[in-house]
Amino acid sequence: MRHLCMPQGLAADEIPKLEALVCTARTVKRGSTLYRSGEPFSNLYAVRTGSLKTVLTHRDGREQVTGIHLAGEALGLDGIGEDTHTCHAVALEDSSVCIMPYDALKALCRESGSVQQRLHKLMGEQIVRETSHMMLLGSLNAEERVATFLLDVSERHAKRGYSPSKFHLRMTREEMGSYLGMSLETVSRMLSRFQKRGIIEMEGKLIRIADFAALRSM
Repeated sequence: MRHLCMPQGLAADEIPKLEALVCTARTVKRGSTLYRSGEPFSNLYAVRTGSLKTVLTHRDGREQVTGIHLAGEALGLDGIGEDTHTCHAVALEDSSVCIMPYDALKALCRESGSVQQRLHKLMGEQIVRETSHMMLLGSLNAEERVATFLLDVSERHAKRGYSPSKFHLRMTREEMGSYLGMSLETVSRMLSRFQKRGIIEMEGKLIRIADFAALRSM
């Protein structure tokens, strides 16, 4: 994951500084929490293996899945603004993360323009992803939401060198519905509809996309 996590164009003497900044990877067991809403913010994280979800809790106790984070992606940016985390980060499977102390990272940013540029890029990507998610919830119907979600997961796997057409969807149908603003029943109905049309094949949590053109046309 070095090409995803490490900034491009680092000078030879800058690489050891950044590697020294990253603490030993931490294991997060399936269902365990990496950090919770309201906890003080001190670290950024990069997913090394596995996947995690971010969750917001409403005042009445209901939970909303706000993001899915795969290997090579950053976590913890939600804490930068107010110095406290605004959501929970929970492992969807046994996972590991690299820990980057934010104060030390800021100090390194002052020394290295490449590191600072990479941090700004991560923030920009987060803004774009959240904006796209708002559009998905606000303007697409159920079929379009599920199609967009499957294509998004496919593209993110391809970026990491994995198969874009065959992958394990670690979320439950309920979690997927929460992320897409849909009921569990609607998610299940849409996936079954796609399978009957021959667009996807499902075996438990393993999904194979058989017809990319059909998904994109939605």
